[in-house]
Amino acid sequence: MRTVTRQAVEWLAAAATDPRDCKRQWSGETGAAVLACGRFWDVLSVPEDLGLPALDALLSIPQAPGPALADTASRRVAFFLPPDPAGRWIGSGIRYAGKGAWIAVPAPHRAAGRLRWLVPPDGTGALFVPAAVELALQLALGRRAAQAGPRQRCPMCGVPAAGPRVPDAGRPG
Repeated sequence: MRTVTRQAVEWLAAAATDPRDCKRQWSGETGAAVLACGRFWDVLSVPEDLGLPALDALLSIPQAPGPALADTASRRVAFFLPPDPAGRWIGSGIRYAGKGAWIAVPAPHRAAGRLRWLVPPDGTGALFVPAAVELALQLALGRRAAQAGPRQRCPMCGVPAAGPRVPDAGRPG
């Protein structure tokens, strides 16, 4: 195993109650282990149609990215963020996992069933910057709203999306 991969395995397994058992689970039948959030990282999970464009935007900035995980069955993208006791992420379809929550993850160097790394951990402890993730999600949401038809609803808040304004024939525009 390469040094970077070994470091990533050790870093990720350190979040497990029993790191040795975690590594056994990764090489076992399911290929995934359940790890605690809130100590080394928190996890922000968003719908795939927002998460993938947001991840593309995040990967275009000159900052080391944090790990990002895809759950192909539930069509979600999870961003690993620094622990935040307040966990103030809100919105329709937004799930935030902090202290007391658990997340299933494959080994850093492989996929496991429906779970696959979009950006695997590198072993350095690099995490996404919350403000950057928030901005990237807002940009993705803005692009999605701009492409929405006039009768569609905002995926985050449910408000009808604004379509092009058509002036009334009897009123000046």
